[in-house]
Amino acid sequence: MIAFVSGPVAALAPTTAVIEVGGVGMAVQCTPGTLAGLRIGADARLATSLVVREDSLTLYGFADDDERQVFELLQTASGVGPRLAQAMLGVHSPDALRVAVATGDEKALTAVPGIGKKGAQKLLLELKDKLGAPLGSSGLVGAQRAAAAGPAPWTEQLSAALIGLGYASREAEEAVAAVTPQAEEAIAAGGAAPVPQLLRAALQSLNRAR
Repeated sequence: MIAFVSGPVAALAPTTAVIEVGGVGMAVQCTPGTLAGLRIGADARLATSLVVREDSLTLYGFADDDERQVFELLQTASGVGPRLAQAMLGVHSPDALRVAVATGDEKALTAVPGIGKKGAQKLLLELKDKLGAPLGSSGLVGAQRAAAAGPAPWTEQLSAALIGLGYASREAEEAVAAVTPQAEEAIAAGGAAPVPQLLRAALQSLNRAR
């Protein structure tokens, strides 16, 4: 198992970072939140999980060991593969997922693309005793407080991801404004702003503007 990769960031894409390790570029699949913390040319250390398939070897990267552990625990639930597990971490932090499971928050899970109401109910049952208590709080009261606080605003997540990909603050603001109607439509429908999809749409708007 490749536990982590460490080295300068050679390239960044909407879903991938390339880390130079011993003269070799390692392509690592990351969430927008993880990518937002990387800068081309700067040294980075990503905890990793290698997913082996018959036709592929895919390396998934995470900001820390806790995020990787949750990624692997999520896949112990039936129907959850690496892509869905990564999507869940793309929308919620590890502690936010622990909060959702601890409080039975179906809405938090259905905010993840690909998870419907029945799927959320099933996941809540299967993950109940696997993820543990939130690390940043103690007991159910802390979890409920964290749930009430909710995740960071989608605008901040998206802006940070774009700046991490090398765009200027002004460009990031314009791209966020361009996808705001799409985000508001999702929120009005009773869900949460789908940050991964919004990031792709924002990048498309920036490419058109150039």
